[in-house]
Amino acid sequence: MNHLRIANYDVLHGTVTDVNNLVVAPGGMLEIFKAQPGFQAYSLIEVDPVSLISVSVWETHEEAEAAVSAAAVWVAQHLDGRIHRTSNAVGDSLFWEGVAK
Repeated sequence: MNHLRIANYDVLHGTVTDVNNLVVAPGGMLEIFKAQPGFQAYSLIEVDPVSLISVSVWETHEEAEAAVSAAAVWVAQHLDGRIHRTSNAVGDSLFWEGVAK
């Protein structure tokens, strides 16, 4: 079973691409998540030009919960005023099918 952290954001200033560039840059959210115990995968999904969904996958539910705090700290430090989180949840995937590594 995979454990997911899912957050929805509205972009208040700039574009989804601007946010993505910060997320994947050195010191970005992707790097922070990769350093956390239990990290398995991360994706940033563009819903429309001003909305995005952040999905990270973790080995345990507790590690997914810890990612909520890690993300909140990083967003506050690097994207304060540029994005607004509209929802944030941790859940357990009932099944996970996809491309093998």
